[in-house]
Amino acid sequence: MKFWQKICLFSILTFIIIFNAASIMVIERNHSKMLQQEITNTLSANMSINSSVNAVVPILRIYDSIDYEKTVLTNIANQFVRRNSDQGSYLEIADDKDKTVFSNLDFAMPSEREERNKLAPGEIKYILRDIGERTLLFTANVTDINHKSYVFSYIKDVTPLYAERMDQYTFFVQMDVVACLIYIIVMFFISKGLTKPIETMVRSAKEIAQGDFSERVHLKSRDEIGVLATNFNEMAAVVEDKIIELERNNGEKQRFINNITHELKTPLTSIIGYANYMRSTKYDEATFLEGLNVIYSEGKRLESLATKLMDLILLKDHQFQMKKGNLKDVVTELEPSLKQIVASKGIQLEMDCQDCRLPLEKDLIKIVIFNLIDNAVKASSEEGKVMIRTLDQRGSCILEVADEGSGISQEHIDKIFEPFYMADKARTRNNNGAGLGLSICRSIADIHHAEIEVDSEVGVGTTIRIVFPPCREGSEDAP
Repeated sequence: MKFWQKICLFSILTFIIIFNAASIMVIERNHSKMLQQEITNTLSANMSINSSVNAVVPILRIYDSIDYEKTVLTNIANQFVRRNSDQGSYLEIADDKDKTVFSNLDFAMPSEREERNKLAPGEIKYILRDIGERTLLFTANVTDINHKSYVFSYIKDVTPLYAERMDQYTFFVQMDVVACLIYIIVMFFISKGLTKPIETMVRSAKEIAQGDFSERVHLKSRDEIGVLATNFNEMAAVVEDKIIELERNNGEKQRFINNITHELKTPLTSIIGYANYMRSTKYDEATFLEGLNVIYSEGKRLESLATKLMDLILLKDHQFQMKKGNLKDVVTELEPSLKQIVASKGIQLEMDCQDCRLPLEKDLIKIVIFNLIDNAVKASSEEGKVMIRTLDQRGSCILEVADEGSGISQEHIDKIFEPFYMADKARTRNNNGAGLGLSICRSIADIHHAEIEVDSEVGVGTTIRIVFPPCREGSEDAP
């Protein structure tokens, strides 16, 4: 059963139960009040008869004649019947021997008269009886006259009250059918309208499940369903972002595998080719020396590649303990090694370092500096210039390496941190590069929660800037 059908069904059942229960209670309460009012009036009429009889009792005591008593009682009864000549009023007077003194009954009395049992003077009893198709209210009281007991039974036909109740029930059933039909029609449209946004979200969920992660729910409602739709769209956006990220990561992994395969294949081909050539060729010192140089060079290239790959693996799989240190001291400590790197190409190294204290992992920072300087040297021409700076800018420590080399075009800047990516493949291979240096730098920057910025212009040079977050006061060590 669909949700809109459940809403419609349960609301209709609830309406029917409440509407019927309330209507029955109203009808029964109204009937009870009218019946009680009729009982009160009937008892009052009975008391009126009793009062009239009590008024003539002193006279009856003077004459003390049974015939006279019956004549007087008959006259009183006739007067009362004439005053209450409305249809449905009956009066019966019986003596202590249960002989009828007066009666205008038009029906047979029941054999059992519980209301007459054990009557006391001044007491009135009443009872409702069904006789034939009529409902009658029987009232009875007893009066002593000259040591004789007379029972006065005043009877009221209350059948119209019960007929009216049945008429009300008949009318209610008719109204109940009409009201339920109207309610069913109204609830059909209301339940469909209420659940339409849910059906919209269900369709969107199916579209997303089938791979259309750009699908969104378009609702203008501000109620709970509108909030649910907004959260659903936010969830779908997060899922879409995650899927895009996973696809990008899978693409990067595939490119990584393809690139590492290619990078391993090239030097191995050279090594195997030269080794086979030397094995099958007559010994010649110059030829063998050339082959050994190529094998050595390609072997060193493989060694460098393996080292950098291990660095990448270790950076991702290890937790590093940060300690408060001065970035300037790390650069100063590396100055002799850095000058040796640039000296091989006759490049000038300039250093402009300020004190910058921050939580860092010293050995990782050294790897970053070496890789950035190595890239700057490879991009620079002979007798060029490379500059390294450290500065404190509004609490943030900055490490900057700049060169005046070939530069990087804008189309390549967003990709230079991918493993094995080479903006200038010919220059990188000639320098035994594999495109892993900047990827390592990026990983180390992430470990330090730092951002890397690149400013480059083709033919002018490149500046790579690592911006470390501000150091928290009182923080000496950080995981």
